[in-house]
Amino acid sequence: MKVVLFCGGMGTRIREYSETIPKPMIPVGQHPIMWRVMDYYSQYGHRDFVLCLGYKANIIKDYFLNYKHHVHSDFVVSNFGEKVETLSERKEDWRVSLIDTGVWRNIGERLWAVKDHVKDEEIFCANYSDGLSDVDLDDMVKKFKESGKIACFLAVRPPLTYHIADIAEDGRVKEFISSERSEIWINGGYFLLRKEIFDYMREGEELVYEPFSRLIAENQLMAYKHEGFWRSMDTLRDRQVLEDMLEKGQLPSRIGGMGADVRPAAKK
Repeated sequence: MKVVLFCGGMGTRIREYSETIPKPMIPVGQHPIMWRVMDYYSQYGHRDFVLCLGYKANIIKDYFLNYKHHVHSDFVVSNFGEKVETLSERKEDWRVSLIDTGVWRNIGERLWAVKDHVKDEEIFCANYSDGLSDVDLDDMVKKFKESGKIACFLAVRPPLTYHIADIAEDGRVKEFISSERSEIWINGGYFLLRKEIFDYMREGEELVYEPFSRLIAENQLMAYKHEGFWRSMDTLRDRQVLEDMLEKGQLPSRIGGMGADVRPAAKK
């Protein structure tokens, strides 16, 4: 399946980095978070990517035009750099289409702009490119196919812990519930879509609002609930959490770059 990655946003909530590079290029360890998302999909056999570019698109284009896989591997250099011998077996065999979809477009408009690139796909993946998860993609695809529905999104628990108050009309507090025990689920930014999704879209609309509302009205939208690891990178604090997990070897193997830059946790 092809994988559409939305890479055009300005990342205003992580301005410390996004003023100089686009949000998907912000590094987690040695690799941009976008690379880690792509690596996750490629481990399931999905290596044909369509990147919806926008803000600072030239930086992402330069990254792929000048990509040297051995920089992230162990290698031997001889003849003063004329010969490079990679010691590891790892090499990304990705096909990447880089499409400039404009700076100010929303997610729905970016998807519409690349519809010709997925028109022959019965099902394709889509992703916000700013979150990591260890969801079993094969099972998610299987359940989606069995459902026969047009769209599916990854439903995850909010990563923050807070208390939810159940309050009566007269102000009486009936109960406090931990968010961990609540039935609150949020959109994790991992999508499976059939090509019929474009029949539910209109010009200028955001994907998860009007189009998804039409799908809901026709019982064509499903959620895949995931209780495992998921973490988005919306703020500098979020990035630091991911960096700390990587440093301590706590990221799940499917999103740790197959251990390429994961150091073992320090012994206590």
